[in-house]
Amino acid sequence: MNIHEYQAKQLFVEFGIPVPPRRIARSEQEAQDAAKNLKGESWVVKAQVHAGGRGKAGGVQLVNSIEAVGTSALKMLSSRLKTKQTGERGLPIPAVIVEHVTDIARELYLSALVDRNSERVVFMASRAGGMDIEAVAEKTPEKIVTTKIEPAVGVQPYQCREIAFALGLEGNQINAFIKIMRAIYRLMLEKDASQIEINPLVVTDSGELIALDAKINFDDNALYAHNDITEMRDPSQEDEREHLAHLHGLNYITLSGNIGCMVNGAGLAMATMDLVKLKGGKPANFLDVGGGTTPDKVAEAFKLILSDEKVQAVLVNIFGGIVRCNLIAEGIIAAIKEVHVNVPVVVRLEGTNADKGKELLKQSGLKIIAADDLNEAAELVVKATSS
Repeated sequence: MNIHEYQAKQLFVEFGIPVPPRRIARSEQEAQDAAKNLKGESWVVKAQVHAGGRGKAGGVQLVNSIEAVGTSALKMLSSRLKTKQTGERGLPIPAVIVEHVTDIARELYLSALVDRNSERVVFMASRAGGMDIEAVAEKTPEKIVTTKIEPAVGVQPYQCREIAFALGLEGNQINAFIKIMRAIYRLMLEKDASQIEINPLVVTDSGELIALDAKINFDDNALYAHNDITEMRDPSQEDEREHLAHLHGLNYITLSGNIGCMVNGAGLAMATMDLVKLKGGKPANFLDVGGGTTPDKVAEAFKLILSDEKVQAVLVNIFGGIVRCNLIAEGIIAAIKEVHVNVPVVVRLEGTNADKGKELLKQSGLKIIAADDLNEAAELVVKATSS
């Protein structure tokens, strides 16, 4: 789960990571009031969306008057921001940050993320802050330094100093950097974050370290333990179908193809999509209904798949282990009747009560194409979209 910059900075303040003075605004008047409260002669207005590259897309603007703050905020709040990460439709801007202008001497990059290969939290840092870190990694990987944290002992001072020296920090900046690294690690552990990124972490003209931007991603599987984080979710920044799937306990990701896929189990879902691609088709989605799914969940899954206008056929691939195939068949029949499906539906059932499930589908009187194995199912659904 992602959160907005202003929410991430709230957490930064809570854990002792320095950020610039700022105010959140959701209207022109609130933006102007924010600027007045912050005082000064110039301000930065920053669009709040779940995407990077805001500056290049006009989502970060430097203004020099109270009136300009309001005008800039109103323009952002009444539009959608389109960046390389949002797609063509862009994302709505529900709020803006009005922030003090920070004097910048240097821009650095600092992040911490879960590295599944090493089963460790890894810190990454670079002197090339303010840039796309992916481009830095590709073109000048030598500019990136990393260190892995041993969970039994946590962040060690020597690791912080090594990165601080690599970033060219000195004097009191090193102690400040140690506090920031330790705070990031503590935030990761206490809130079950999967990634925390500061880009840029700036060195001011007076030598202070300030997190000018803030990005935090959280592990969805741990949200049940963090109601305070769950409350920060902004559905307006998510694909509508993906949000609805979340509400029904389904794992759904929108893709660009025309074959809807409904599968139980993430691994089986990936294998199903791979086979569809191998047969010349294009999956319209990833959808895992889970190992212990119910007829009601199957019905909701069907509704989600068919709400995508691109879908020209549906492939249902269920392996009955925990869940019984006859229950899945009941859900498929109920969903097709309720949603009035007018595209071909190919079903492959295997496992517990598979024969009963197939018999229910056969007796339903619905136009359902039965397949004996996954290979045949993939061929049939691709053929259905090309006929």
